[in-house]
Amino acid sequence: MNFEVLATDPITGARRGRLRTPHGAVETPVFMPCGTQATVKTLDPRDLHEVGCELILCNTYHLFLRPGHKIVKELGGLHCFMGWDGSILTDSGGYQVLSLSALRGITEAGVTFQSHLDGSRHFLGPEKAVEIQLALGADITMVLDECPAHSADYDYHRASMERTVRWARRCREAHPGDEPALFGILQGGTHLDLRSRAAEATQEIGFPGYALGGLGIGEGPTEMYAVVAHTTALLPAGAPRYLMGVGTPQDLLEGIARGVDMFDCVLPTRNARNGGLFTSTGRINIKAAAHARDERPVDPACACYTCRHFSRAYLRHLYASDEILGLRLNTIHNLHYYTDVMRGARQAIQAGTFPAWKAACLARTLSDPSTSQHAQETHTDV
Repeated sequence: MNFEVLATDPITGARRGRLRTPHGAVETPVFMPCGTQATVKTLDPRDLHEVGCELILCNTYHLFLRPGHKIVKELGGLHCFMGWDGSILTDSGGYQVLSLSALRGITEAGVTFQSHLDGSRHFLGPEKAVEIQLALGADITMVLDECPAHSADYDYHRASMERTVRWARRCREAHPGDEPALFGILQGGTHLDLRSRAAEATQEIGFPGYALGGLGIGEGPTEMYAVVAHTTALLPAGAPRYLMGVGTPQDLLEGIARGVDMFDCVLPTRNARNGGLFTSTGRINIKAAAHARDERPVDPACACYTCRHFSRAYLRHLYASDEILGLRLNTIHNLHYYTDVMRGARQAIQAGTFPAWKAACLARTLSDPSTSQHAQETHTDV
C-alpha cells in the first residue's frame, strides 16, 4: 500500500490524497460501503463501480463464522469469492466485542464469544484476527481492538486503550510485513489525554495507517469532532487516517475538515432499505404518501441510475409493494450520493475552495433536521 497527500486546505487541514493498493488507486477522502458478509446488500459489483466505489469494507467476525475464512481462502480470497476487483478493507471484529457484550468475555489473551448463529463458542485473539484477515485476502487489514461502551468510566477506557495497544503490538508481530497493509486503531473514548497516549504508543509500534475507533457510539457530535481534531493532529501527515463507523453527511464533512481520509458506515445502505434517501437538500422518506403521485426524481441534481430513470412515485410504489427492486434502486442512489459528496470534497480541496464548499453543503442539507442527527452506527450491515 502507498499513500500520498496531493493537496491540503490551509484553513481547515482537509486533505486530498491517493491510496494505492494491489487492486488499484483509491482517491481520498473516500467513503467505504459496508459489505458485511462479502456483499453490499442488494448490489452487485457492477453497481458499485457505477456509483463510484473504489474501496469496500468486509466484516471479519461474520466471514469467520460463515462461510469460514479457510473456505474463502480455498476459493481464491475475497476478491474472487465475491467478484469484486476493487480494493477491500477488513475490520478485525473489534466492534463485535462491544455489540455482543452478552455473548463474550474479554481477557488479555483475547475475546471468547458465542456465535450469534448457533451458539457455538469461539476465541478471537490478536494473532487469530491477523490469520483470518490474511486468509480473506484483503488489501487493508485492522488490528484487533476493544471498543468499550461510551458509558464506561475513565478507568475502564484507560485499561481498554492500553489493552488495545498491547493487542496492536501482538498483531504487528504476527504480521510484520507490508502487504497487506495493517492499520493501527486508537481507542480512549472522549478522553483527550487517553487519545494522546494511544497515538504515541501506536505510532511507536509503527503502522502504515491509523484509525480512530470507539466514536459514534453515544457521544454527541461536538464531543466527537473535538476528539477527531485532537487526534488527527497527533498522527503522521504521510499516513492515511480512518474514522471508523461514522456517519451522517454532516459527520463526513466535519471529519474531512479535521484531516480524516477514510470513512465507513452502514447509514446509506441501511437507510435505503428502510426508505430513507439522502439528497443535496436533505433527507426524504420515500414511504411518505406525499410521493404517491410525484413525478420528480429523488434528487434533480443527482446523476445516478435511479434518478435518471425513475420517479419518486415509482420508488414509493416499489417500497409499498415490498419489491426487492426498490431496495436496490434506493441503495444505488444513497451510495451515489455519498461518493458524490466525497468527489465534491476532493475537488474543492484541490481547488482551494473547501471551506466555502463545505459551508454551502451544510446549509443545504441541514435545512432538514433529520440529516443533522449524529450517526450511532456500526461496521455491520445485517
